[in-house]
Amino acid sequence: MADVSGGLILNNLNWQPGQCLEVKGFIPKDSKTFAINLGQNNSNYLIHFNPRFNHEKDTNKIVCNSKKADVYGAEQRESSFPFQQGTETTVCFDYQTDKINIKLSSGKQFSFPVRLTLPCVSFLALRGLEYRSITIE
Repeated sequence: MADVSGGLILNNLNWQPGQCLEVKGFIPKDSKTFAINLGQNNSNYLIHFNPRFNHEKDTNKIVCNSKKADVYGAEQRESSFPFQQGTETTVCFDYQTDKINIKLSSGKQFSFPVRLTLPCVSFLALRGLEYRSITIE
């Protein structure tokens, strides 16, 4: 586990299809964006989960993407935005072989397709979110 530039990086996570990963964290009051990245390493993400309060021309949008060999794929935008600056939040990722079901603390759910074949997800990086807990079930 490493804490770099206001973020958290975990290696050897061993998150596999059929398991749910729950991330709890605190969103700073001055946050413009935060990210939860899950994948093989910093160059290969199964999912880049990026809620944006006001970042890169997006206001109150969730942007999801994948990354392979440092190249991002097509973005998926979600308009449901339950996040508030200065509050705690919980995001649950349910890893299936063909998609990741994402459940937000508001109860809203959506899916993101699995574009990268990995035996397991070993890498997690949090940026802009103050870590409270991470649980795999």
